[in-house]
Amino acid sequence: MKPNYKTKLIIKMKEQKSYYSQEELVLNATELLKKIIATPSLSKDEYDVSLVIEGFFHQRNIPTKRLKNNIWAVNQYFDETKPSIVLNTHHDTVKPNKAFTIDPFIPIEKDGKIFGLGSNDAGASLVSMVQVFLHFYENENLSHNLIIALTAEEEISGKEGIELLFPQLPNVELAIVGEPTKMNLAIAEKGLLVIDGEMLGTASHAAHPNQDNAIVKCMADLDHILNFKFPKVSPYLGEVKVTLSVINAGTQHNVVPEKCNFTLDVRVTDEYSNKEVFEIIQSEMKSKLTARSFRLNSSRINEDHPIVKAGLEIGRTTYGSPTSSDQAIIPCTSVKIGPGDSTRSHTADEFIYINEINEGIEIYIKILEKIL
Repeated sequence: MKPNYKTKLIIKMKEQKSYYSQEELVLNATELLKKIIATPSLSKDEYDVSLVIEGFFHQRNIPTKRLKNNIWAVNQYFDETKPSIVLNTHHDTVKPNKAFTIDPFIPIEKDGKIFGLGSNDAGASLVSMVQVFLHFYENENLSHNLIIALTAEEEISGKEGIELLFPQLPNVELAIVGEPTKMNLAIAEKGLLVIDGEMLGTASHAAHPNQDNAIVKCMADLDHILNFKFPKVSPYLGEVKVTLSVINAGTQHNVVPEKCNFTLDVRVTDEYSNKEVFEIIQSEMKSKLTARSFRLNSSRINEDHPIVKAGLEIGRTTYGSPTSSDQAIIPCTSVKIGPGDSTRSHTADEFIYINEINEGIEIYIKILEKIL
């Protein structure tokens, strides 16, 4: 009888000295996900969840390393002469929003789903990547070292997550970043530039004429930049997007204020660096502008990269992602791929389908088998 896919997968695992069937990997993943959900891990407060992750590896006699709340490990037959591929995702979460109808920290399994804060973003990627690392861990003949890095502060773009850890990771050639992408390959990702602006005017009594009203001047300035078209359009990410997200001026109805302050959220494409976009915006505006940071730049991987080809060969698609992730601060070639749906991230009653975890593990393994 011709073996079915599941049988083939188990045979392949045995050839690679992995002792886990697909069913065992999925069970391991769901059990770990429930423990992670039950352990609050808001950004900058991830120590407890890092202990849960360490414990999972140590129970399986896999040594780990720690840098603050970042946990990482390398394959058993790590070879310093080989390049490395890192599986990276984050274990921190945003704060639960007030629309949750369930306790965000009590995992619930129902109707083929697991509910809980961080289940979709990015718990499903984390537990799937852990199982994939387990699958390849004892393989002696990998072309690359395999590193798993489970890091902190992604949700706040903090400096004590992957940015702190990355210099410690040996000889990384490629990073696979786990975020909910429906297991398709995000080969480009928009960067994030936050700009604070200030328009100055002349304070006066509202009853008297004032041709230097800071609010009116600011409105005209903002109307211009919100309708401005950047010359270069990305084939992957489209246009640079400028959004007015905060504005503040005045305290009394009868006083024209001396200034108007605002904040712009700018999503930058791979056609520009953040500094280039800032310079263009400043040249188009009369307000005084200050960039909070230039760190979170856009990223892109070439379509002919082996991992992109591997994904396409097994029927996955590619796209440009409008959301930012730790890719923005990873200083090497990277691609974003993970189970789940980005539109569920940061929503009330967040959930992941167990089938999505199953699919995530299978697809990660299939892709890596083609490049390791």
